[in-house]
Amino acid sequence: MPNRKQLEPGIEVNGICVDVFVEAFKLFPSIVLKRLPNFGIGTVKGKDVVIDKTAWYPLENWLAAYEDIINSIGQRATYQMGMQIPKVAPPPPNVTDVNRIAEAVDIIYHMHHRKHGKPMFDPTTGGRLDGIGNYGYKPAPGERRITSTCDNPYPCEFDKGLITAYCQTVEKFVRVTHDERGPCRKRGEASCTYTISW
Repeated sequence: MPNRKQLEPGIEVNGICVDVFVEAFKLFPSIVLKRLPNFGIGTVKGKDVVIDKTAWYPLENWLAAYEDIINSIGQRATYQMGMQIPKVAPPPPNVTDVNRIAEAVDIIYHMHHRKHGKPMFDPTTGGRLDGIGNYGYKPAPGERRITSTCDNPYPCEFDKGLITAYCQTVEKFVRVTHDERGPCRKRGEASCTYTISW
């Protein structure tokens, strides 16, 4: 996981994003039950962890719980978690091509986080607040290729799954590769770079 010490204070993630994590791990209920409530996320009701989808949870707690669970079940699950995000945070309906969806990922990301109680993306002004990093967008002119440099606090495999899933909402045969020669958050560096091609 990336270094959480770099996070700005007062940032929260909404319950919708946390809930998709809980739903994905219904196959491993004991892992989720043992860990999420320990980090102040959700409440235990019977054999389930219940997440209030309208609530906001401290990002620091969420990332710590996420890391604890992923360390128990493996990195492959991290990629699968990323693949689930468009199901709960769908792209705008007017986004119909890979370039637009790759560009929109950063907006969607900021919309599901807030800072000191204020949403980190304002759809009326297009303004974004800093403090959680970004999902980059750099198209290659004349090619079906985009470079996305991600410097957010989520794991690199999660981001690969998330970018892949969003792009597949508009292009079934998209391919997302992680640049293994460049920096990587698994090695404690600030960012990871992905190539999106179709």
